[in-house]
Amino acid sequence: MNKTFILDTNVLLLDPTAINKFGPQNKVFIPLTVVEELDKFKKDQNEIGRNARYFARLIDGLRSKGSLMQGVPLENGGMLVISVVKDRRVAQGEGLNPLVNDNLILASAVALKEAGENVTLITKDINLRLKSDAVGVKAEDYETTDISIDELYSGQRSVEMDLERIELFEKERFLKIETGEIPSIYPNEYLILTDRNNPFKKALGRYHLRKGGIVPLIRPKEGVWGIHPKNIEQQFALDALLNNEINLVSLVGKAGTGKTLLAIAAGLECAITKQNYSRVLVSRPIVPMGRDLGFLPGDINEKLGPWMQPIFDNIDFLFGNQRARNEMTTWDELINQGLLHVEPLTYIRGRSLPGQFMIVDESQNLTPHEIKTIITRAGEGTKIVLTGDSEQIDNPYLDSLNNGLVYCIDRLKGEDIVAHAKLQVGERSPLSEIASKLL
Repeated sequence: MNKTFILDTNVLLLDPTAINKFGPQNKVFIPLTVVEELDKFKKDQNEIGRNARYFARLIDGLRSKGSLMQGVPLENGGMLVISVVKDRRVAQGEGLNPLVNDNLILASAVALKEAGENVTLITKDINLRLKSDAVGVKAEDYETTDISIDELYSGQRSVEMDLERIELFEKERFLKIETGEIPSIYPNEYLILTDRNNPFKKALGRYHLRKGGIVPLIRPKEGVWGIHPKNIEQQFALDALLNNEINLVSLVGKAGTGKTLLAIAAGLECAITKQNYSRVLVSRPIVPMGRDLGFLPGDINEKLGPWMQPIFDNIDFLFGNQRARNEMTTWDELINQGLLHVEPLTYIRGRSLPGQFMIVDESQNLTPHEIKTIITRAGEGTKIVLTGDSEQIDNPYLDSLNNGLVYCIDRLKGEDIVAHAKLQVGERSPLSEIASKLL
């Protein structure tokens, strides 16, 4: 075996299939302490509980291949070992309290290293990584992507071109792109075409894979439910949201950039005005920021009211614009007619959602597995929009790189029915923009 990877409990709670992701010819070692900690979560009725139960079933299935203490083969060619450090003096010798589970996990790493193995401890716990460094054991975070946040696909780029080609694009509303002309371009990537000799001369377009060239953006002259894009990034986002050829849209940006507002406005336009979808379904994960309020009285709608209020705030704003144009429809009427539905993601598992415009707000608080569960609910004719800020994580088991939103963007960027837009300019208010930059 080349390397030995020791997995912490939080890694398996995030991804119960992590044992298969460390390459062939390597050993994955799970201390028995980790199994005991996982057992405490198996009764939880949430994603963490499901992951703990899934891992238990996965390991139970591997027992048929041999002794877990001696090691059983994994499907990727590696080996899994579940064992215990018999001598707790390993932990005490390093100045660690042997009654603390994290220290027992670290003691396992120290013991295997002293036995001559090339050990790496994999954990989401920053403090455990610090203690691991202190005792001379290599420690790494568990990431679902191999990129940094700065390398994350932005969905757009600026390209310099001759003025003649830009004018041809504006006249013909199409520009053929030869192979290799724009290196590493992705389907539905947005382009800012800039004149080589005049940086103020620009044209906006989107790369269309099947046509092999650049097509212009969708630009409604009267706006979308009273909303007009205020910057180039919002123009890109609105094009992706209104394009029926694109079935999955991801919008990433800091607070106040208009992600949720644009998504809901486009959903109402496509489903209510154009009737391309049967209804608009808006949802968000129930993850509190700060201390949880605990039990909330009332029926299901009253319980979910505080969680869904940010969505209703945006809907109120849109219908305020509509009332200003003397149109009398209210969002209550749309809900009663079944054209607009707001609900949590709690009950998404097992459903099939055909012909809907589905918006998942705050999707940075979802795990990669939860994102997969949501997207696989999409039936024929359904469009899914994921919005979020990868820097505002409220889920304690996620960070800016291993959350489901970033995972989805990185893995699906090469598909021709997927588009991504990154919003950076705050448009909520001058105060909001100042806070986002300086606080």
